[in-house]
Amino acid sequence: MSDDKKITVTRTIDAAAADIFDVLSLPARHVELDGSGFVQSVDHGDRITAAGQTFTMNMSGDHMGGDYRTDNHVTGYDSGRLLAWETAPAGTEPPGWQWVWELTPQGPDSTEVTHTYDWSKVTDQDLLKKVSFPLVTKEQLDDTLGRLAAAVSGG
Repeated sequence: MSDDKKITVTRTIDAAAADIFDVLSLPARHVELDGSGFVQSVDHGDRITAAGQTFTMNMSGDHMGGDYRTDNHVTGYDSGRLLAWETAPAGTEPPGWQWVWELTPQGPDSTEVTHTYDWSKVTDQDLLKKVSFPLVTKEQLDDTLGRLAAAVSGG
């Protein structure tokens, strides 16, 4: 599902929701999950355990002129079910895009994973002129779900 300011992808992964959440809630694992190629490494980030936490990632992309850092402000947390964060250039307040992971158990070893990239709250006209949203495609989000499936299966 997608609209003009949001892309959502869903996949059923053969793993328990708790195991998937364990991978998603550790920022150090995000480089291996990232289907966009922007995430390079974790700069600072303990395991996510609550809304209000912030983790910082080292990134790289032509849209930002090369290497840069982002602060990711955790806005949603429900252990085993929901993880969401708003991303901002390091040291700034989030300008309005967020990443949402929703996990719906389908049994003890199967979980429907929904991943949403939402930039609907971006209102800064200068930013909208500078950045061509979406920066990440549906195909890259699908790739991220494939990488997550491989990460939890140990493959």
